[in-house]
Amino acid sequence: MNHTYVAIFLRSLMMLSIVVFAVVFLYQSFPFLYPFWIALAVSCLIHPAVCKLEVLTGLPRGFVVIIVLLLFLVAAAGLLTLLVAEIISGSAYLAKVLPGHLDQIMTIVEQFFTDQILPLYHDLTAQFNTLHAGQKESILGQIQALGDEGAAKIGTFLSKTLELIPVFLGLLPDAAATLLFSALATFFITKDWFTLKKYGTRLFPAKWMLHTHAILSEIKKAITGFMKAQLLLVAMTIGIVFIGLIILKVKHALVISLCIGLVDLLPYIGSGTVFLPWIIYSAVTGHLSLAIGLGILYIVVLIQRQISEPKVLSKSIGLNPLATLVALFVGLKWLGFLGLVVGPAALVIWQAFRNAGVFRDIHQYILHGAQK
Repeated sequence: MNHTYVAIFLRSLMMLSIVVFAVVFLYQSFPFLYPFWIALAVSCLIHPAVCKLEVLTGLPRGFVVIIVLLLFLVAAAGLLTLLVAEIISGSAYLAKVLPGHLDQIMTIVEQFFTDQILPLYHDLTAQFNTLHAGQKESILGQIQALGDEGAAKIGTFLSKTLELIPVFLGLLPDAAATLLFSALATFFITKDWFTLKKYGTRLFPAKWMLHTHAILSEIKKAITGFMKAQLLLVAMTIGIVFIGLIILKVKHALVISLCIGLVDLLPYIGSGTVFLPWIIYSAVTGHLSLAIGLGILYIVVLIQRQISEPKVLSKSIGLNPLATLVALFVGLKWLGFLGLVVGPAALVIWQAFRNAGVFRDIHQYILHGAQK
C-alpha cells in the first residue's frame, strides 16, 4: 500500500514538473519564437482552404499556399485601403465643418470668460489689495509654486511624449522583420504540413498526437467562433447606432455608425470615445435635444453590449455564460486591458484540454501508471 502511494506521489511530482517546465519554457522563449507561433496559428487557419484549393485546381501545394497567402494579404490591404479612404473622407468633412464649430466654441468660451471669469478676477483683485504685505507674499509664493509644479508636469509630459516617437520608429524595423519571418514560416509550415505531421508522429507517441490534434481543433474552432462573435457584436452595435442616428436625423449616420461599431471593440471605453465628447459638445452648444438623444442611445449601446457579449461569446465559443463572465472579470482585474483577451483565451485552452481527454488521461496515469 505504501509503495502505491509513493508511486502516485512520484508520478504527480513528475507531471507537476513537466507542467512547470513547459510554462517556464513557453514564457522565456516567447520573445524569440513568437513569429513562429503566429505562423503556426495562421497555418492552422488556412490549412483547410489550402487543401480544398489544392484538390480543386490540382496545382502544386507550394503554389496554392502562395495564392492563399496573397489573397490574405490582398484582403488585408483592401481593408486598410478602405480604412484610409474613410479617414480621408472624414478628415475632408471635418475640415469643412470644423471651423464653424470652432468659432461657435470660441464664442461660448469668450462669453463665459466675460460673464464669469472677469467679474471673479476683479473680486479677487479687490480682496487681494485689502490683505497685509505678508499675506500677499504668501499667496504669491503659493501661486508661483503651483505654476512651477504645473510647468514641470507639462514639461515631463511633453518630454515623455516626444520620447515615444523614437521608440515607435524603432519598433518599425522589428515589426517588418516579424512580418517577414511570420510570412515565410507560414509558407513553409503550410507547404510541408503533412511532412511535419509524419515527422511528429514518428517523434511522439500516437496518443500525444491524437491529443494535440484534438486540442488544435478545439482552439481553431474557438478562434473562429470568437471572430464570428465579435463580428456579430459589432454588427449589432452598428445597427442600433444607425437606427438611433436616423431617428435623431444626424447626417452621415451610416459612416458614423460604422466608426462607432469599430471603436466599440475597445475595452473599457469603447463607443464612449465617440459618444461622450459628442454629448458634451451638443450640450455646450445648446443642442440639448440631440445631447439627450445621444445619451439615451449611448446607454442602450452599453446595456446591449454588456448583456449580449457573454451570451454571444459563450454560444460562439462553446463556453458556459457564467464561466465566460468570470473569465472576463478575473482577466480584467488581473491583467487589465490585456486580461479581457487572456481570460477567455485561458478558458478556451482549458476547455480544449478537457474535451481532448488530457486531464482524464493524466488523472488515470497518476493513479494507475502507464497502461500497457
